[in-house]
Amino acid sequence: MPEPILILVDADACPVKDEVFKVALRYGIRTVVVSNAFMMLPKHPSIERVIVDQGLDVADDWIAERARPGVIAVTNDVPLAHRAVTAGAEAIAPNGKPFDSGSMGMALATRDLMTDLRSAGAITGGPRPFSKADRSAFLQALDACIVRLKRAGHPTDTPEA
Repeated sequence: MPEPILILVDADACPVKDEVFKVALRYGIRTVVVSNAFMMLPKHPSIERVIVDQGLDVADDWIAERARPGVIAVTNDVPLAHRAVTAGAEAIAPNGKPFDSGSMGMALATRDLMTDLRSAGAITGGPRPFSKADRSAFLQALDACIVRLKRAGHPTDTPEA
């Protein structure tokens, strides 16, 4: 039998934590929020906090080591998404963009290009502000991902509410 669905949240700069909690609680899915600093979370037995040591990629490494089929990684970090997808997990950006094996090459190349352009001074602004449309797209993508995993036989931890 496939492993239960698990949501891992790369939480330090994640703008959709509340949306993850809402959907996870509705479906009865265990959720682990990974950060390198304390943050308030809802008090619920299926929502766990993991505080990792400070350092480059420590939270990413923790998440990537637990990526497997049935895991949904919520992250805006393209290299982490690549590691998760390579391990068989699903990966969704906070704006609702799903990462998959077909899109990872382009996502990594775009990330590298933007890094180079920023370091050369060609781009001085940051990303556009997070919008209601982004939040809505994320909710739809997360829900669709959970439904797909359930159809593939991955159970939830607890009965749905």
